[in-house]
Amino acid sequence: MQPARTPEVSSRRTLGEALAEGTVLLDGGLSNQLEAQGCDLSDALWSARLLADAPQQIEAAHTAYARAGAQVLITASYQATFEGFERRGIGRTRAAELMAGSVESARRAGAVAGRERWVAASIGPYGAMLADGSEYRGRYGMSVRELERFHRPRAETLAAAGPDVLALETVPDIDEAEALLRVVQDLGVPVWLSYCAAGGLTRAGQSLEEAFGLVAGIDQVVAVGVNCCDPADADRAVETAAATGKPVVVYPNSGECWDAAGRRWTGSSTFAADRVRGWQRAGARLVGGCCRVGPSDIAALAERTGLPEA
Repeated sequence: MQPARTPEVSSRRTLGEALAEGTVLLDGGLSNQLEAQGCDLSDALWSARLLADAPQQIEAAHTAYARAGAQVLITASYQATFEGFERRGIGRTRAAELMAGSVESARRAGAVAGRERWVAASIGPYGAMLADGSEYRGRYGMSVRELERFHRPRAETLAAAGPDVLALETVPDIDEAEALLRVVQDLGVPVWLSYCAAGGLTRAGQSLEEAFGLVAGIDQVVAVGVNCCDPADADRAVETAAATGKPVVVYPNSGECWDAAGRRWTGSSTFAADRVRGWQRAGARLVGGCCRVGPSDIAALAERTGLPEA
């Protein structure tokens, strides 16, 4: 394993330091912005395919969020795995280059003047690689050790690319969270842990109190919370996450529902920027949006949190 590369800008605050001082704004959904740019994401690799086929589109999407005021840009590596790239005939060396490139693209986009920014390397759940909606169910019939073996090569590759933080996101169950926390403990990079939740439970039906409790005493974890859930579920989860004493991360989706069979979103958006004030009062410090939340929504969040657009 190679040591993590030192982030390019070493004089700015760490993300953990920034969270200790106030609210930090995340970006929104990368896929919806790429689709708005005319990209076809029907492939099983989803946005990760563009790391190989159209990296300029990835950087343009990051730039749109940076200009909207996002301070943290999440890389296009959520669905990037060695196994997924191999199915497209991309070998491990090239796949590792593409994963590292996801960090570099976000770093370049974050160079927009006027704002301190951080890059979060996305590590999605095992179910994301299956591209069948399994990340919204969890409990794949795999042991914690098996999940560790799956996640470790990608986590090591992304950590070596020098992000400011690793985003362990859309985690559906406690077993996968435990595996991810074991994998990252020796990588020397801060992390946040973010579950996908519904009705006060993980998507696998476990207590959020128990799920958030995994981070107790782990200094490497700079925030814990939820993402890619209904905004109403996010409201409830923030208070539960705050009980850990960690800064809370919250970035729900639009409130629409993903139809895995039809590969489309259904329903209407319930995302409202005014929710951020309640999140802040409850302990949220790292706030933003996930799927179907676009640059205009992030700009509205920036306004509500007192963070001007770039």
